[in-house]
Amino acid sequence: MTGRVEGAVATAFHEEWGRVVATLIRMTGDWDLAEESAQEAFARALERWPDDGVPRRPGAWLTTTARNHALTRIRRGRTENAKLKELGTMTGPREPPWRSDPSGVADDRLRLIFTCCHPALPMEARVALTLRTLLGLTTGEIARAFLVAEPAMAQRLVRAKRKIRDARIPYRVPPAHLLPERTTSVLGVVYLLFNEGYAATEGPDPMRVDLCAEAIRLARVLHALMPDEPEATGLLALLLLQHSRRAARQDAAGDLIPLEDQDRERWDHAAITEGTALLDDALRRGEPGPYQVQAAIAACHATARTPGETDWPQIAALYGRLIELNPSPVVRLNRAVAVAMADGPEAGLALLHDLEEGLAGYHLLPATRADLLRRLDRREEAAAAYREALDLARTAPDRRYLARRLDDLRRAD
Repeated sequence: MTGRVEGAVATAFHEEWGRVVATLIRMTGDWDLAEESAQEAFARALERWPDDGVPRRPGAWLTTTARNHALTRIRRGRTENAKLKELGTMTGPREPPWRSDPSGVADDRLRLIFTCCHPALPMEARVALTLRTLLGLTTGEIARAFLVAEPAMAQRLVRAKRKIRDARIPYRVPPAHLLPERTTSVLGVVYLLFNEGYAATEGPDPMRVDLCAEAIRLARVLHALMPDEPEATGLLALLLLQHSRRAARQDAAGDLIPLEDQDRERWDHAAITEGTALLDDALRRGEPGPYQVQAAIAACHATARTPGETDWPQIAALYGRLIELNPSPVVRLNRAVAVAMADGPEAGLALLHDLEEGLAGYHLLPATRADLLRRLDRREEAAAAYREALDLARTAPDRRYLARRLDDLRRAD
C-alpha cells in the first residue's frame, strides 16, 4: 500500500506541482509561501493518503490543502489584515482570476511563465525561475541544465524572486503589444521543459512523458496566442517531431534505444505530418530562427524511412546554420556527430577537441568521443572514454547503456 501511495504522490508531483504553485502564487502573490504551501500539501499527502486512500482528483486535493496552509500562515503573520484584504475572500465567491488579465488567457501556468519572463529579469534567471516554480525542479537539476554551479544558481533564483516582489511585477499574460519582448525567453522555458522530459537529467527513467506533454500543450497555447510568430510555430513543430519517436525510444526494460535501431513503424506519423506542416508554414515567412532550424533537423530524421536514407550532409549543414544562431557547446557537439555521420568519424573527432572546457562534466561529450573511437577501432581509447562517460552519467538507463557499450568492447577483445 505504501509503495502504491508513494507512486501516486510522485505522479501527482510530476503532473500537478506547477498547477498548484501557479494557483497559490495567483492567490497570495508570495512566491516563497506558494512553494512552501505546495511542499506542505505533498508532505500531508504522504501522511494521509495511506489511510484515506488516493483522492479521485489528486490535483484538487493538493490545491485545497496548499491553499489552506497558505491561509493559515497568512492569518498567523503580522501582516494578517493587509494580506486578507488583498486576498479578499479566498474561500468564498470571487471574480474569475483571468477577468483582470487583458489577454483573456485563463491558464495560471501560462501566466506564471510570462511573469517569470518579465524583461526586468536577466534571461537565465527567467528560465531558471520558471523551471523551479512550474516544474518543481531542484536547484541542482536547473544548475546542470545551465552547466553552472549549484550555489550560483541558488543565488540567481533568490535574486529573481526578490526582483519580482520589489518591482511589483504583475502576474499576468501581457497585452499583445508587449508579447514580442518576452517571446524569446518564454519559448526558451517551454523548450527546456520539453528537454527535461525528453532526456531527464536525473532519476530512474530517461524520459518523463508528462513533461513533454505539458511542454507541447503550452507550445500549442503560445502558437494560438502568437500565430504570426514563426519561432512559436517552429517550436511547436520541433516538439511534435521530437516527441513522435517516444514509443520507440525505450525497450521493455526501460533502456534507451539508439535512433538507428528504433522501429520506425512505431513512430507517431500523425505528429510527424503535423510537425512538418507547421515547419513549412513557419519557413515560408522567411525569418528562420533556432527553433525552425532545429525543427528542420528533426524533420530530416523523422521523414527518413530507414537509417540509411537519413540526409546527414543536410543535417550537418543545418547544424552549421544553427551555430550561427546559437553557438553553444551542445550545438557544436551535435554538429560534430552529424559531420562524423556525413564525412567519417575522424572528421567528427577533430571537432571535439575545442569542447572540453565548455562541456566539462557533461557525459555526452566523452560518450560521443568513445563512439567515434570505437568506429575507428581504437578500442583502448574508446574504453577509457566510455568509463569517463559512465562516471558522469546521472540516470540509470544512461549508465546501463554505457556499461553495455563498454562490455561490447571487452568482448570484442
